[in-house]
Amino acid sequence: MIKSELIAKLAEENPHLTQRDIERVVGVVLERMIQALENGGRVELRGFGALSVRSRDARAGRNPRTGEAVEVRAKHVPFFKSGKELRERLNADE
Repeated sequence: MIKSELIAKLAEENPHLTQRDIERVVGVVLERMIQALENGGRVELRGFGALSVRSRDARAGRNPRTGEAVEVRAKHVPFFKSGKELRERLNADE
C-alpha cells in the first residue's frame, strides 16, 4: 500500500471527511513521526511496531563496479521492529 492508496481507503471509509482533509491528516501524522525520529525519539504504534533511529559507524566499503575501496561515512538509518500483534497476524496460517 502506498500513501495515495491509504488516503483513498480512508476517504472511502469516512465519507463525511473531504479528500483534502484526509490528505492533510495523513501528512501531519507522517511529518510528526519524521520529526520525532529527527529529534532522536522513537515512534511506537501499539500492535503494529516501533520506529527508531540507529547509528552506523564509518567503514571501508567497495565500489561494486571497480572493486576500488571507498570510505563510507557514518550515518543514521531508520529501524523498524514489528509489534507482537503484527507478527502473530502475519503468521496466523502456520
